[in-house]
Amino acid sequence: MEEKLFNKGFVTVTIINFIVYLVYYLMMVIIAVIAHDQLHASFGQAGLASGIYIIGTLIARLIMGKELELIGRRQVARWGAILYLVTTIGYLFVPTIWTLDIVRLLNGFAYGMTSTALNAIVTEFIPERRRGEGINYYGLSTSLAAAIGPFIGLLLLNATSFHFIVIMSVILIALSTLALFVIQINNVELTPAHLAELKSWRLSSFIEYKVLLIAIVGFLMGLSYSSVLAFLASYAESLNLVAISSFFFVVYAGIVTVTRPMSGRIFDRFGENMVMYPSYAFLTIGLLVLGLTTNGVTLLLAGALIGLGYGTFMSNGQAVTLKLVPSRRIGIALSTYFIGLDLGLGVGPYAFGALHAQLPFRDLYFVAAVIPVISALLYFLFYKPGKNQFEQTSVAN
Repeated sequence: MEEKLFNKGFVTVTIINFIVYLVYYLMMVIIAVIAHDQLHASFGQAGLASGIYIIGTLIARLIMGKELELIGRRQVARWGAILYLVTTIGYLFVPTIWTLDIVRLLNGFAYGMTSTALNAIVTEFIPERRRGEGINYYGLSTSLAAAIGPFIGLLLLNATSFHFIVIMSVILIALSTLALFVIQINNVELTPAHLAELKSWRLSSFIEYKVLLIAIVGFLMGLSYSSVLAFLASYAESLNLVAISSFFFVVYAGIVTVTRPMSGRIFDRFGENMVMYPSYAFLTIGLLVLGLTTNGVTLLLAGALIGLGYGTFMSNGQAVTLKLVPSRRIGIALSTYFIGLDLGLGVGPYAFGALHAQLPFRDLYFVAAVIPVISALLYFLFYKPGKNQFEQTSVAN
């Protein structure tokens, strides 16, 4: 492996990851509209069509975390991309809301399968001494997709058609699939003992205990951030800030783009605590500012602070996960971590939606601001940073 960070493998996998997430976010933001307007679904059915995707993703993460090294990273990534391509084509053939639900479930499974494999594969191309920096650059692909995807989706839905959006998505995924067949991807070589461990049906073959704390913290951070994803548009409408609110995620993405490389270097040089604690603090402050917002300036300031908070945590939580396990457990560890994040993002809208029946938006964000404080407390009490555990276990094994 090349010692430089921006080698061909790293850049290629990062671009592929960007496309995978771009299509995910692009479709997520428009699918409920399509279900309601074109398939005449109720709002409840449209919401199910949107949310059932996450169920497919969680199933894939749980299964593929275990199977990734058994089947092989190369095979999982390539077959996952093919399934992602086929199920995206399936959007062209959805005459009823029920067929859309099936396509969404399978598409979510394919997305979870592919993204789980890519998260493990990229570690092969990152020099060990630049792990934090590399993961932060890689995480940029996800953050930018999260900002650009919804923007492009809504823009194209108004300017073109759902059919055009699907065709464009199919072309992008097809190019990514082709790239996965061109790039060299090495599978992890397993000893007989490690092979037997992965083939077993113990809970440890699905969940990595060493990263449970970070996964739980990830669940809480995702839960807190979901209040922004789910209700920002409605909150901005209540404040008569709809026009400026469209720039909220642009500011979020811009801040993340500028600060990610810096936070990665701080992680590598000074340790994880120097980026993890600020991420909890910034998300808390950002949500408080959002709850106190009365004008466009404070709304965008909240976007910047939340970007520094959740955006920083997301990639550095992944880097912490990688510190705790040997290479043969990376697939299961990353799966465990992202299950926590996905569950938080998936459960949050329902939880905060129920809470909104009792509280106005402003108080809702004050409640959400408490959650990162709880995350910081759990991290302080139970996480003990030290020597890179990846190095320790690698030597031992």
